[in-house]
Amino acid sequence: MKKVVATVLASLMVLTVPMVGLGGNSLGSGQSAYAEAPGQSGSAFDKRITQRFDTDRVMDHIYHLTEEIGPRVAGTDEEKETATYIQEQLEDYGYEVSTEEFDIANRLSGTLVSGDEEFAIRISPGSASTDEEGISGDVVYSGLGLGAGDFPAEVDGNIALVQRGEIPFWDKVYNAQEAGAVGVIIFDNAEALVPPTPSLGANQADVPVVGVTKADGESLLNNGGTAVITIGEVTDQVSQNVIAVKEPKGKKSDDPEIVYVTAHYDSVPYSPGASDNASGTGVVLELARIMAPYPTEKEVRFVFVGAEEIGLVGSRYYVSQLSEGEIARSAANFNLDMVGTNWEPATSLYVNVVDGAPNQVWQSASAAAERLGNDSLVLFERGASDHVAFYEAGIDAANFIRREPGTAALEPWYHTPFDTIDKISESRIKEGGQLIGAAIYDFARKEHPGKGKSGHRRAPVSGEYLLNEDQVAPQSR
Repeated sequence: MKKVVATVLASLMVLTVPMVGLGGNSLGSGQSAYAEAPGQSGSAFDKRITQRFDTDRVMDHIYHLTEEIGPRVAGTDEEKETATYIQEQLEDYGYEVSTEEFDIANRLSGTLVSGDEEFAIRISPGSASTDEEGISGDVVYSGLGLGAGDFPAEVDGNIALVQRGEIPFWDKVYNAQEAGAVGVIIFDNAEALVPPTPSLGANQADVPVVGVTKADGESLLNNGGTAVITIGEVTDQVSQNVIAVKEPKGKKSDDPEIVYVTAHYDSVPYSPGASDNASGTGVVLELARIMAPYPTEKEVRFVFVGAEEIGLVGSRYYVSQLSEGEIARSAANFNLDMVGTNWEPATSLYVNVVDGAPNQVWQSASAAAERLGNDSLVLFERGASDHVAFYEAGIDAANFIRREPGTAALEPWYHTPFDTIDKISESRIKEGGQLIGAAIYDFARKEHPGKGKSGHRRAPVSGEYLLNEDQVAPQSR
């Protein structure tokens, strides 16, 4: 039986959606400040990236992360194994590699097992814990859990299976406890790929409480039998960032500007994380390989961050450790997250900027797109990935991600067990990798136009941002 981990993630919802596409944007003089015309010297330099980009190598990385390692939840052995793999790859490319460890918050994890099957769960934030052996009992269907009449006498000392709907989750759990249930399973009332996260408000249950999908709830209902729920707090865990630095090889400088190329390599529980974010990790590894021998005016740091899925923890830790001098030299952050989905509607490569402004990353990407004859880019106002940490420090930053144009929707298997390697498009991996790589190399090889030493740096900011793309926080009913 595959070991899996369930975790409680809190999502902070902020939704703003202005867009600017390449076909009709009006960026003024800012974009033309350094964009090279098609067919001029930029195209020749672009070929250093585009002609060497090897999609098969990227797919090999994705395969290893998703098929040979699997879900890479923050703080687990699988996440650590992934960090080691990334480090070894970078060392093979000739980089000196460093790692930095950081603590992550305690969390609840658990399992729900019935017979030989383990079900994907979301643990209620107000759930009670169990001992290592968990609690066991017959699964007793208890309708909507509206009151005493919904709970058969058999629920006493067993596990109540309750359907979502009509009343708040806490009322269902309270009623189940009053009926003598030793655990509560709440199953969804609508089809979804991920379970609901039952919020109990400020209440604390005396029994373990978990959510499952409608399909899994119906399976438990139809098959009956016993189940075991195990929930415990995971403490004293660490995650890690992996960093490779490409030193400038052009004009001598004691304080070169810095370009950060980032991707997170962890995943959510149960998900192999092929799109999110083995795709970004694989592309950044390939760009590190390609760029290794080429001279650049700027220092390039390839930073692979852990613990993104639990609140951008790795990237915020990395930025917090930068010195004032490093911050002053920082020119831009190119962040790759979910760049290869084969979901047909996701035809656009969105450039997410926290404040929606056409900053240097957007300008560099749009200039590269023009040189390469690519019209897939869309400028979008959004956080929800590791570029937020760099933006907060006053550094121009953007996240590259595949979305459906117009709606900005993500693939339906986002953050589910179905985010598997068969959902990856090799052609989109190639298109995105070549475009983003050309933009990064063009930006890094020139002495201009970075802001690192210009004295015009945007002031650091703080605020509340979307931390991931889940469209719902824990629900109260």
